Amino acid sequence: MFDIALPVTACLRSGTRADVGWVVSVDGVPLEDPNRAVAFTPGGGRLGGIDTSVIDAALSEHAGVGTTGRLVEAEISEVDALIAGLGGPGKVTAAIAPAELLPERLWDLANERIGFCLVGRLQADAIESFDVYAEDDPDLPPAVAEAFASPGGGRITEDQVINVFRAAARLVVVGSSPIADALMEIAGVLGWQPSQHNTVSHAEGVIASLTEADMVVVAAHDLELAGGALMAALDSRAGYIGSVGSRKMQENRADWLSYRGATDLSRISGPAGIDIGASTPAEIAVSVIAEAIAAIRGR
Repeated sequence: MFDIALPVTACLRSGTRADVGWVVSVDGVPLEDPNRAVAFTPGGGRLGGIDTSVIDAALSEHAGVGTTGRLVEAEISEVDALIAGLGGPGKVTAAIAPAELLPERLWDLANERIGFCLVGRLQADAIESFDVYAEDDPDLPPAVAEAFASPGGGRITEDQVINVFRAAARLVVVGSSPIADALMEIAGVLGWQPSQHNTVSHAEGVIASLTEADMVVVAAHDLELAGGALMAALDSRAGYIGSVGSRKMQENRADWLSYRGATDLSRISGPAGIDIGASTPAEIAVSVIAEAIAAIRGR
């Protein structure tokens, strides 16, 4: 849901219809990311996507129809599961609804990458209306509090469809090196969304969309690439900015930034990492990840 929030918001502002679909429950199908969603626009346009095209195709048949939401079931065959890289066949129950029917606050939370619980009021297989809750909202309904406390995704009751969407932290790694590779691997184990970039233009675009829950680690030897990425990170809302490398490398990067008008470098941790006596690339990556976690947790 988080990945499509910005384009769906743009559709709403321009008066373009968008129908949003997401998985509510699964039976025998281990989806890689239950937070994924898809949106359909007039003329066959599609934004985002769920783990398998079978679900997207089943939802697309109901896009642009009616003013309420509805539940849709999709069977995943052995062949479908093999093509999509899923663990096996099964059944998926998904929901689709016009974006304008969903609470405006949902898109505010999703654009800020704040986790939320979406509750739809169910009448047969039609979803008439929705409410949205953030985890720190006061006086949460018992069913919503239980959903937030549960590790599972969505559930269907007699009269409600309940989904919790949790935003994974994003880690932007800039540069290619054994340390960068280790950072990517550890971030994946933690359930984060890591991405690696080796050009300033690619890095800048991703870094600009980061929030306080996200992190940037620059591990590039090239001064133009490292400096450009650090400049973009300072202009972003990233909660942690790490600069990997020797103290001499940190001085060169600081001079590069200062020459271009960036003089307040207090947000940059460099050399990045907690001092644990790390010597190998993997150990250095562990120390950087630990420092990043402490930063975004306010420790």
